[in-house]
Amino acid sequence: MTADLPPEERYEDLLGEFSDTDGVTLPRGGSGFGRSALRYRGKIFAMFVRGHLVVKLPGQRVDELITAGHGSPFDANKGKPMREWFTVGPGCPLSWSALANEALDFARQAAAPAGRSGGPRG
Repeated sequence: MTADLPPEERYEDLLGEFSDTDGVTLPRGGSGFGRSALRYRGKIFAMFVRGHLVVKLPGQRVDELITAGHGSPFDANKGKPMREWFTVGPGCPLSWSALANEALDFARQAAAPAGRSGGPRG
């Protein structure tokens, strides 16, 4: 996925990348919040809003990205940034694919049952 493509095409490429990923569903269309969203087990982890990639990441990571000048907190036009949501800036040198995969990893962690150790219970 290359940064010289228009944002819409970059997002279409991203959708293709996740189309066969277990647990991930592609955008459903329609109207309202999340109409362009990639979801993991029903929870949004990335979406395309007003020409920008928006990803859900841990708050500390969002702060790091903003401090580095890669984008801004996401505001769903309500006047207040949404916690853990990051809008990728147009000049961000980071890969959309890498950011979306990071967001998917975060969604997977959030979906994992609390206290799951992977071992047998007795």
